[in-house]
Amino acid sequence: MMGTTMPFVRRQPAPEGTPEDAAHRRQHAGHKANPTRPAPSPRFPARAWPSQCMQTCRAFLNALARNGARAAVALLVALLCALQAWALWRAPPAWLPATIKVMLAPGESVTLGRHELAAPQADPAHVLLRRDASGAWMLTNLSPSRQVVLQNEGGERRMGSATVQDMRAFQINDRRFTIEQSSTGSVAFSMAGQHWRYDGATLYRDGQLQPPCPDARLGARLMAHWNRWAPALLTVPHPLTFGGNLHCANRLGLPDVTPGAARLAREDGQLVLSAGNPDGAPAAVQALRDGESADLRRQEVPLASVRAIIVGHTRFSLAIAGNELAMTPSRRIALYSMPQARLPAAVEWRWQLRDLWHGDGDRIVAATLAVGAAGLCLVFAIRIAASLAARLASRFAARFSTRFAAPIAARRAGRFVPDTRSLAATGIHWRTAPQWWSVSCLLAGGAAALVLQRAGHPPSAASALLLACCALAMGLLAPGRLSPPFAAAVILLAAGLLAQLELGLGADESSWLRYYQKSAAMLAVGTALATACRLAMGSLASHLRQRGVEWLLMLLAAVALAALAAQVLWGDETGVFDLQPVELAKLALTALTAHCLALRFGWQRGPHDSPGRAMRWLQLAAPALLFLALLGLALVQVDDYSPLILLLVWSTSMALAYAAAARNGKLAAALALLVLAVIAAIAWLRLAGTDDLIRWGFYADRFLVWLNPAEHPHTGQQLLLGARAIADGGWWGADHLSGLRTLGQPLGAVLRIPAVQDDFAPSFFLNRHGLAAGLLLWTVQAAFVTGIAVTAAQRLAAADAARHHRAAWAGRWAYFALCGGAAFTLGHFLLSWGTNLAIFPIMGQPMSFLSAGGSHLLFFLCPLLALVGASAPSSEI
Repeated sequence: MMGTTMPFVRRQPAPEGTPEDAAHRRQHAGHKANPTRPAPSPRFPARAWPSQCMQTCRAFLNALARNGARAAVALLVALLCALQAWALWRAPPAWLPATIKVMLAPGESVTLGRHELAAPQADPAHVLLRRDASGAWMLTNLSPSRQVVLQNEGGERRMGSATVQDMRAFQINDRRFTIEQSSTGSVAFSMAGQHWRYDGATLYRDGQLQPPCPDARLGARLMAHWNRWAPALLTVPHPLTFGGNLHCANRLGLPDVTPGAARLAREDGQLVLSAGNPDGAPAAVQALRDGESADLRRQEVPLASVRAIIVGHTRFSLAIAGNELAMTPSRRIALYSMPQARLPAAVEWRWQLRDLWHGDGDRIVAATLAVGAAGLCLVFAIRIAASLAARLASRFAARFSTRFAAPIAARRAGRFVPDTRSLAATGIHWRTAPQWWSVSCLLAGGAAALVLQRAGHPPSAASALLLACCALAMGLLAPGRLSPPFAAAVILLAAGLLAQLELGLGADESSWLRYYQKSAAMLAVGTALATACRLAMGSLASHLRQRGVEWLLMLLAAVALAALAAQVLWGDETGVFDLQPVELAKLALTALTAHCLALRFGWQRGPHDSPGRAMRWLQLAAPALLFLALLGLALVQVDDYSPLILLLVWSTSMALAYAAAARNGKLAAALALLVLAVIAAIAWLRLAGTDDLIRWGFYADRFLVWLNPAEHPHTGQQLLLGARAIADGGWWGADHLSGLRTLGQPLGAVLRIPAVQDDFAPSFFLNRHGLAAGLLLWTVQAAFVTGIAVTAAQRLAAADAARHHRAAWAGRWAYFALCGGAAFTLGHFLLSWGTNLAIFPIMGQPMSFLSAGGSHLLFFLCPLLALVGASAPSSEI
């Protein structure tokens, strides 16, 4: 009560040794521990029942949200996988020639082309097969623009080419060039009193470099300067072309000769003269050796030692048996709806039905997956048995201890109680063992599928579907709650695989299925590696120091730069060794930039032995080297400005991320105004652009096609065909049922769009499934990018609240790395949608998850998903 004070009286405890006190304590303890005595029933007021009901409903909704989201995503992914299986089942029968037999008597000949060879990329009359008087088989290339490749035990060589090392002279039309000196690396020749020297990279005229060509781009000029000063081993191969009226760079002008009629290039360490592929009339190219002259365009070679030939990207294995030549085609074979074809009398086909359910490499892939499933069953059985044994041991120990209440008996019973810490450690081991086993088997299956496909024995489409389903299931079955960006990524992967399978089943040649098979195999490899990184990250995070992380990042950057150099030296704009190193370089650039920016924010909180300010700024400037390497590759190797736009989007996004982390409102406002100004400039250019753009000299042809494609029907064919395909699709697809009616059926005119599997994959998707499905796809893509941004913001908040320098650095590194990955993905989405919908000029960038970009999936998207999974809060993983 107010105003009164109760007196405080200290109660004196009774002596512990008195019998009365001991009896009282035993009676009180027995009353509490008596299990037979019923506990008093709690009494709740009437108004407490609504709150209890609300708590129960809230707990139920939370449980439903935790498990219902995963169930909904799993159901949607299962539906997309079922559509893939349905497309395989509904695919119409397609026939192709298993063997092409040519029967000729001595002295006879036959002309073979696109129709007779079932080679879609060949000319109508491509090769001439002839038997001479002695019965030897001879081959002549009749195509003026496409060469034939011969394969034997010594390697490959192109018809219409010859090495200049043992050549006395060569002649192009009526111009004769006398070879003065030749070796494997350089050649010196003269014509009409002029002396020339070519080393595989640079052409010298009378000992002087030629001026650059007027139409040379900045990348070509940079490459010419590099080849001028770099050592011979590090020079970039650049061919010498003959023809035209202009002497410049690596062009040797010849009046009345079409530019590019002949070329001299470094191939496999030797200088090779070959007939070029001019846009106009071809020229006669002759090689002179010891008084003998050979026309390279009409070169005839014997087939006795040739094992295979490549005609128009179709490979034919050869087998000669008397009067019969058997050719077994592989890669890019034309498909027919029925086993009928009008052929010459000397040509006979043996037909076979395309098999989508059985392939040469199915046994290996199925064996790895079966071993994985059997191992999982065994591991789970051992886990169940171990759990039951642990429970029985604990129950036996508990009963034994309660029966003997004496201290000695209790201590003896305690020996049977298992150690909690050892059980916890064993539980962690057994809990991750199934995941590691499944990761190993999936990785082995995906790698085997890639190797088999590279070797020419790809697994069937059904095996690729099985691999893809296993990879998607591994992503969905990750422990904990499924994060929103990861769920959106799994849906996008399933939708992209469905589109690629439709493209492969509906095409009129066999090679289109390789995009789906390659994407499925790389998804299996990438998912397995990403899951392994997530499993290992928890145990390595406590042992790996910041210096070790820096060494790993430097190793990643070095590998990326080496891969870029390999592409410049031995590859082209399509990549090197069937891979795209630029995707790995983007990943390294993102990781290294995130590390340097995270160090920048830790300058004030870092350890006392941190380097000086100059070294700190040097660390911050390290990503600029990788950035310049990417920029140089975009200018030198790739004849496209889309990498520049992609890097610009990434740079702007990283600047915005830095402004948000530093809480610099002025910088963020300036960047936002810059973005709005760029959008306004694009809109103004689209509405008010004129032909004055050609004066800029920066890809003026693409800008003119973008502004008015009707005036440029040849160069604007890609844009026009894509727009027509989108218009034919409408809101609900070409079949008016969101593509469900045409699953697995022939595609028709949409296949004529150039690069429909890469750059114009969205046009195919909109034609097949309609604008409504396109809006759903766009929504999932927006959810993916937004989810990554939200996860990055959570990591930044955790870094700001961290009290340790290392924890703060890890949070900021994850923040900037996630922002960089989201920026590159957003750039791919923007460029792809803008190109297909004619918002931007044509720029060659594939759409993430949808296009058939295996390197983009393996080297960038899968590591990004691993980072998203590792960076999500513990309640959402």
